[in-house]
Amino acid sequence: MIEQALLEILRCPIGKVKLKEENNFLVCTRCGLKFPIKDGIPVILLDEAVLPEGVKHISEIKCAKKQ
Repeated sequence: MIEQALLEILRCPIGKVKLKEENNFLVCTRCGLKFPIKDGIPVILLDEAVLPEGVKHISEIKCAKKQ
């Protein structure tokens, strides 16, 4: 579990919006991009991210379209 103080600081690297903790992932509250939590450490790297269901490329997510 990620400490609340850290969760308040972390943001989606694309859309700069908050993340929420969900099943060993940090999930972008706008686009649904999932970042794994490995050994208690959030891995906020696009190469490690899991795309939302139905999305085939990172350019299709909502956060990428907002820029």
